[in-house]
Amino acid sequence: MSSTAQGARARARMEVTAAIKEEARRQLAAEGAARLSLRAVARSLGMVSSALYRYFPSRDDLLTALIIDAYDSLGEAAEGANERVADAEPLERWTAVAEAVRLWALEHPHEYALIYGSPVPGYTAPVTTVPPASRVGLLFIGIVRDAHHEGVLADAPELPDDLTAEAGRMAADLAPDLPPATVVALIAAWAELFGLVGFELFGQFNRVVEDRRPFFRHGAIRIAHAVGLR
Repeated sequence: MSSTAQGARARARMEVTAAIKEEARRQLAAEGAARLSLRAVARSLGMVSSALYRYFPSRDDLLTALIIDAYDSLGEAAEGANERVADAEPLERWTAVAEAVRLWALEHPHEYALIYGSPVPGYTAPVTTVPPASRVGLLFIGIVRDAHHEGVLADAPELPDDLTAEAGRMAADLAPDLPPATVVALIAAWAELFGLVGFELFGQFNRVVEDRRPFFRHGAIRIAHAVGLR
């Protein structure tokens, strides 16, 4: 087979794969991840199920592809925000990344729900999802690491005795060059930031918080202070 024919087949496969994932995202929005069906996707695209299985052998394979795409899209948005303020102080970079996460979630609510909402019954994410899922967290760690190396990171609150061993383990796994108390604060900050995003996206702030962008920005800065960014 000529290289031209191989290239045409590769492009065709990419186009069909993209169409399958786009239809699957549409079904996620309409039905939720738990009801995603390869047969329904194939039917909507005018394909026989056996043809679709050549692209995604199972529902879980398709879900995994959608999850990786969502994490990568979010990661690209966060990393782009950081690059745009690369010369700014760490606190400004932190806030820019946090606001980019919020904006991405508001623009992609169903994909955000897929990766940060309720687990899909019967689905277990494979290890291939870990690197894309880590992009935003590693970006926040990098911002704090820069502040630490520049000598502008304040000390995190002292840890209680019963958390010392676990803090050391987490620091060794995630950021051995940072103080364990800072790593604990970082993990709490990650949960708090995504909690703010989730509360807004899933309606918990309805009739509570009306002007949500400044509220979120204030929360992101408060959380950054707890990590040691000033």
